[in-house]
Amino acid sequence: MDVWLIAGILFKILVVVGISQGAVAYLILVERKIAAYAQDRIGPNRCGREVRLPFGLLQPIADGAKMLLKEDVIPSYVNKPLYILAPAIAIIAATIGFAVVPFGPVGPSAPTALGAPFQFQIAPGVDVGIVYVFAVGSLGVYAVVLAGWASNNKYAFLGGLRSSAQLISYEVPLGLSILGMVLIARSLDLNKIIEWQDRNVWGIFIQPIGFLLFLISSFAETNRLPFDLPESEQELVGGFHTEYSAMKFGMFFLGEYLNIITTSYLVVILFLGGWDLPFLNAGQTGWLPAFLKAFVLLGKVGAIVVFIMWVRWTLPRFRYDQLMDLAWKTMIPLAILNLVATAIVVQYAWGH
Repeated sequence: MDVWLIAGILFKILVVVGISQGAVAYLILVERKIAAYAQDRIGPNRCGREVRLPFGLLQPIADGAKMLLKEDVIPSYVNKPLYILAPAIAIIAATIGFAVVPFGPVGPSAPTALGAPFQFQIAPGVDVGIVYVFAVGSLGVYAVVLAGWASNNKYAFLGGLRSSAQLISYEVPLGLSILGMVLIARSLDLNKIIEWQDRNVWGIFIQPIGFLLFLISSFAETNRLPFDLPESEQELVGGFHTEYSAMKFGMFFLGEYLNIITTSYLVVILFLGGWDLPFLNAGQTGWLPAFLKAFVLLGKVGAIVVFIMWVRWTLPRFRYDQLMDLAWKTMIPLAILNLVATAIVVQYAWGH
């Protein structure tokens, strides 16, 4: 393999991992600001005044230092190997999902660097990219289940049980909701799905039901309110991570926010046209259009992340029976109906 190709891949990995983890730190600050606005209070605003930084912009750095410097307590009654493995799985499963996510133009429209197209993607050319994202994303359930089991704590165990049932249940409508776009675009490649929307129309306009099902299922898959039953503080103290402290707890936190970013990218790529805007068509090439497309994609992702945070501080938590009923009695039948209707239209109305 070409040395420059390996160096380029390593560079992109370092950039994506560094930016994503740095983004998580400041997304926590953004969420705290949104929570403060929703609750009519100020929120974090002091950490940073010493160097004339407004809005508490040093707060994430202080929080990260606190996580690293706190005493790492491991209770004597836990299953230590599994207890340590659980947060590692959470962070690894959340991070490797970025491998096939396109952050900018890939293929013929990509700009040229060192005589070859520079792909805004760690692993370009993966024809089943969306399958890969779902496969590695589903590994996250093992982190929660192992954390609940290995903690040897009844509250953590109940949180693990809740999570296993919740995540497995909502993976069904989550997977079914995207199949309509897959049938319409005739590809499992995330880049080709964006290109189809660029040539035709955004997915939300031809798959509105699929969009709503995917978005709602994403809340459950990322353990976000109103579906954060695995860590329901009023009932389970902290749920599956009750016995975790310091950086091990921080790894669960980091994994959750990385999953939110990945989910937001999928929402934008599958249903909101990716980097498509009227003045940024697929035929434009060069570095400036490439960076503009990357920033358009990032802007849309940021809007979805803020929406997810806004929902958390707006809606109350579901009861667990309501959560499961919604998945099995409403969303799965609706997803199947949407898939069958889409298949019929694609075969007989838009057929070859």
